[in-house]
Amino acid sequence: MPAWILLSVAAAAFQTLRFLLQKRLSMGPLSTGGATFARFGYSMPFILVLAAGYVWYQGAGFPEFTPLFWVYALSGGAAQIVATWCMVALFAARNFAVGIAFKKTEVVQTALVGLVILGDRIGAAGLAAMLVGLVGVLILSGGAGAARWRVINRAAGLGLLAGALFAVSAVTYRGATLQIASDDALMRAVVTLAAVVAAQAIAMVLWLRWREPGQIGRVFAARRVAVWIGLAGLGGSLCLFTAFTLQNAAYVFAVGQVELIFSMIASRAVFGERMTPREGVGIALVTASIIAVGLLR
Repeated sequence: MPAWILLSVAAAAFQTLRFLLQKRLSMGPLSTGGATFARFGYSMPFILVLAAGYVWYQGAGFPEFTPLFWVYALSGGAAQIVATWCMVALFAARNFAVGIAFKKTEVVQTALVGLVILGDRIGAAGLAAMLVGLVGVLILSGGAGAARWRVINRAAGLGLLAGALFAVSAVTYRGATLQIASDDALMRAVVTLAAVVAAQAIAMVLWLRWREPGQIGRVFAARRVAVWIGLAGLGGSLCLFTAFTLQNAAYVFAVGQVELIFSMIASRAVFGERMTPREGVGIALVTASIIAVGLLR
């Protein structure tokens, strides 16, 4: 099995754990902004140490990169912050597993963004399989217990916006890794990740001090849980960034839709949530698209 597929599955497992913990904190002591900051703030020290240690271990020195690296890295970092914020807000409105399904519109959107920004192309059969997943997401957008099917609602808007922004971040992160002069996929991943997470943590500190005084202190007080958000986020990002150096971001995200299965398990085991039959059909269609993309690839 190709390494990028294993990395995509591992990233999905890490991200399910991270979103689960963020939902729990956002339902308690932290605001949406605080739960978002926990992901970046607690990841930063670990990735900086990891990047420095790996560069030292390789003994080749810090790799060179083009000025375009910063354009890709910083724009992707900003998009990921807002996307994560949208996801935490979405979890307060909908079932955990359904929230993850909305996020998975990133697969189709990543294919489009990748074509525009990097020229990455997707075959017609692969795109058709991705569209099956989009149909599943549209079915999910009706809302639990809704009297009628509705595409336009707050949960759908947050999920679709998160998917679009995660698509932008994925493509620009892949673009950033390709600007680093190294044949070592892990080197390109850790250097890019270190730059991005440091910028994100600094940006979130400035924002919270301006808009939500006292929230940084609450994030520190919740460190026994928040540190695991940081570590899970780091694990997921490291797997994703490495996969991005090896494969088109849309295919990485397509395989990563296995996160839906993980989220369904977490939804039942942790939050005791149940899905309606319509939501089950929607998630089944999205899952079918994952399998189809993997086979067609």
